Amino acid sequence: MNIAHLPAGYEGAANLLADRVILVTGAGDGIGRAAALSYAAHGATVVLLGRTVEKLEAVYDEIETAGGPQPAIFPMNLASVTEEDCRQLATALEENFGRLDGLLHNASVLGERRPIASASVDAWQEVMQVNVNAQFLLTRYLLPLLESAPKASVVFTSSGVGRTGRAYWGAYAVSKFATEGFMQVLASEMENTTSIRVNCINPGATNTAMRRAAYPGEHPSDNPTPDEIMPLYLYLMGDDSVGVNGQSFDAQIK
Repeated sequence: MNIAHLPAGYEGAANLLADRVILVTGAGDGIGRAAALSYAAHGATVVLLGRTVEKLEAVYDEIETAGGPQPAIFPMNLASVTEEDCRQLATALEENFGRLDGLLHNASVLGERRPIASASVDAWQEVMQVNVNAQFLLTRYLLPLLESAPKASVVFTSSGVGRTGRAYWGAYAVSKFATEGFMQVLASEMENTTSIRVNCINPGATNTAMRRAAYPGEHPSDNPTPDEIMPLYLYLMGDDSVGVNGQSFDAQIK
């Protein structure tokens, strides 16, 4: 697999995402929150999707206080999301916006870190549901709205353990391998037939709640904050990345 990187010194223009409508999953915390705030700061109307209304409302308030375009909130629990939920989301977006310019698949769950031989079936299925199946359902029902945009971008969230398997990472690692494959299949399908480009981001070690749970012995401040890796998220959502398709990016250069 060829790994791509952000162009050196990239800084998105202040109006990079003006008049764009971008949906962010897992928008209430961590990288999703940072992406939502960054997209709004660059002019986008952000649809905040997540399971905890209070967190989404806090991000909503931050965007409004900063003077960004009025966002929208769509509560959704990806662990139990259904086709009908996704149909309703697509209908609501079409009625309110008429199109979707960007989709950031950020929400994930870590699940268990234990040997396959002792893995819980329920925990395995929950990880696959949130990290893979829910992404499929959302993408499946939002594609017509993305096709209605002149230059749409879909960004998936990968991981280093989704490129090289690692012991005890279980369902999470397998789900991220699936994410990389999903991105490649969808990118190939979109190429030369639509205006949609599809790529992956591996955030790397970032100071988030998931990272702290996965590495409890690690000093959180040793890793960059979500805000520090936002240039790549902006690049892939804005027109500067038009023509970039089917690539897997590292947000941090080692």
